[in-house]
Amino acid sequence: MALGPVQLLVLGFDAPDFSGKVLAELERLRASDVVRVLDLLVVHKGPDGAVERFAHSDLDADAGAIVEALLGFDAAGEAADEELWSLDEAIPNDSAAAIALVEHRWAISLSDAVAEAGGAPVADAWVHPADLAAAGLVDAAP
Repeated sequence: MALGPVQLLVLGFDAPDFSGKVLAELERLRASDVVRVLDLLVVHKGPDGAVERFAHSDLDADAGAIVEALLGFDAAGEAADEELWSLDEAIPNDSAAAIALVEHRWAISLSDAVAEAGGAPVADAWVHPADLAAAGLVDAAP
């Protein structure tokens, strides 16, 4: 099975309301074959900066294992000597975050067409909304 581009997406929440709306939207996208959530880890970062796994009844007991491995945590959830991606700057203290490993299924046929034409991806980047506003593409958030 072909694999589309995979993104590690960190979504921050100041006062999380995990009512199921986000999971429902991810399920809708999965059903339409736009994206596939490969793994999901929800964490809380305390006022002291300590990051802890956030248990939630909507998540499978094994949820988060792949994300933890990518972040450099061992099987016990302890940080390894060197983290692959740092959460220190991405998640503010005293907040929560959902860290999703998402496969972009929509891009598989495009990637195949590019490869058949002799091309290959050479770079990719996600543009932050503030940068889009600075470029005049969208209105700045209040």
